[in-house]
Amino acid sequence: MSRKFPEDRILVAISGGVDSSTAAALLKEQGYQVEGAIMVFEGVSQDRINLAAQTAEMLRIRFHVIDLNREFQASIISNFVAEYAKGRTPNPCVFCNKLIKFDKLLMKERAMGMNKIATGHYVRVEN
Repeated sequence: MSRKFPEDRILVAISGGVDSSTAAALLKEQGYQVEGAIMVFEGVSQDRINLAAQTAEMLRIRFHVIDLNREFQASIISNFVAEYAKGRTPNPCVFCNKLIKFDKLLMKERAMGMNKIATGHYVRVEN
């Protein structure tokens, strides 16, 4: 179990869906300083961005749009195309989780002065 500190600032990856919205609401309710963000890359619609922004507004938390289109194209799409051309069946989600969601998001979180990230998808605490 993680110990909560008053200075904990958590960036929650918000999609506008139930899981991430609930995670943000619970963290805020527990007294954490919470901000929300959506990662934007190919396939993320303006409707999804608007829904995430509305969710953050309802929760009364600051909201950020993090444009990762360039990184997504360079790391995920280019690898998918190259692997497919070699006759392989690539799994872009594996690379996206590692290289985009938990690398680039972590870097952005640190640059924003936050010290933790949360999503509605993985239920475990790692220090």
